[in-house]
Amino acid sequence: MSSSVVAKPQMWGLLGRRLQINIVGAFVVSLGVAALCKFGVAEPRKKAYADFYRNYDSMKDFEEMRKAGIFQSVK
Repeated sequence: MSSSVVAKPQMWGLLGRRLQINIVGAFVVSLGVAALCKFGVAEPRKKAYADFYRNYDSMKDFEEMRKAGIFQSVK
């Protein structure tokens, strides 16, 4: 039976290499999440607000609320 010598694992700098890989991975994931939040949540919300206020008439809304009796100090 022949015995083969198993090479020793390199332990010098192992933590530094793993940290570099993990930091790069975390950076990529955080950029992806930031882009998803911006283009999936913030931009549609800004567009919805812009669409709502494009044709919004505050006086008409006020008159409807006044007629419904929401305001007690305005007749």
